[in-house]
Amino acid sequence: MNSNKNDNQKIEEELKSHVISTLVENKPGVLQKVASLFTRRGFNIESITVGESETEGLATMVIISKGDEKVLEQITKHLNKMIDVVKVVDLDPSHSIKRELALIKVKADNEKNRSEIIQYANIFRGKIVDLGKLTLTVEITGDPNKINALISLLGSFGIKKIVRTGPTAIAREGSL
Repeated sequence: MNSNKNDNQKIEEELKSHVISTLVENKPGVLQKVASLFTRRGFNIESITVGESETEGLATMVIISKGDEKVLEQITKHLNKMIDVVKVVDLDPSHSIKRELALIKVKADNEKNRSEIIQYANIFRGKIVDLGKLTLTVEITGDPNKINALISLLGSFGIKKIVRTGPTAIAREGSL
């Protein structure tokens, strides 16, 4: 049984999360083609964000996928072969910035709870973006662990809804 635990631990260590930043043509169907590539090859996309880039006609697509170095190499090779893909970069976690956005609607049906929720939001540098009669909506950006910590604290009030973007990332100055 101890051997099985060690084997599982080795597998977890080998399957690390990779942040792949791609510059792609900003046109219909590109996202679907990239997602299909992952599906056909049996790779899981943990998160994907897409938005306009600094270059007109191009978009930045940030994909988070879990796998060993061999999987990453396969993904990169296949992405580079795609006509709509201009550039592919595996972002080094120690030389990149990763952020996520979350909107959290929390039950706040009395003044004491409202006050506590606002204090938690302020501590985490979040903002109250909607104030209803029975709920508050908190906007927070940051590292996914920071967002998870705030969600954990707000859970005791009763979370009504959570919407998260998934992480996006950019290389630090001098990294690329």
